[in-house]
Amino acid sequence: MTTLTPRPLTQAEFAPFGDVIALKDTPDKIINQGMCGRHHDLATLDFTDGRAGISLFDAEARQLPCEVALVERHPLGSQAFIPMSGTPFLVVVAEDDGGTPVNIQAFITHPLQCANLHRGVWHGVLCPLGERGLYAVVDRIGPGDNLEEHWFDTPLIVGPMT
Repeated sequence: MTTLTPRPLTQAEFAPFGDVIALKDTPDKIINQGMCGRHHDLATLDFTDGRAGISLFDAEARQLPCEVALVERHPLGSQAFIPMSGTPFLVVVAEDDGGTPVNIQAFITHPLQCANLHRGVWHGVLCPLGERGLYAVVDRIGPGDNLEEHWFDTPLIVGPMT
């Protein structure tokens, strides 16, 4: 059985898989009569067709170590996870090798981070850590099959951070 050690989610390490959506040190612009900092255009939404939709995901809590039995990907559109309850979550991602996920990695968000997965990136299911999580999800709404799953012969284990 393969065990993954998760790391904190950073833009530098996550860049091949997607975008980390989080506040910058300084806002791009001050708006609303000087009362609001706008951190602008933090994720690339990418859809082959259809439209962007916002859904709510109410996910049960998981604990580390956590078993990962499958990964999935969405070939027709990106998918952004925005925590509404402040619950950190596990992000498992993998590179693609001819339709097979390889070089699997695990990250853990801090409570104010969001993750946008690029179109076609293999990723684990939503795993809030420690408590139930409510997430707004921005993804493609439209016709066609936008879900591929890969089940592992032997599940992976994501252990605690070191």
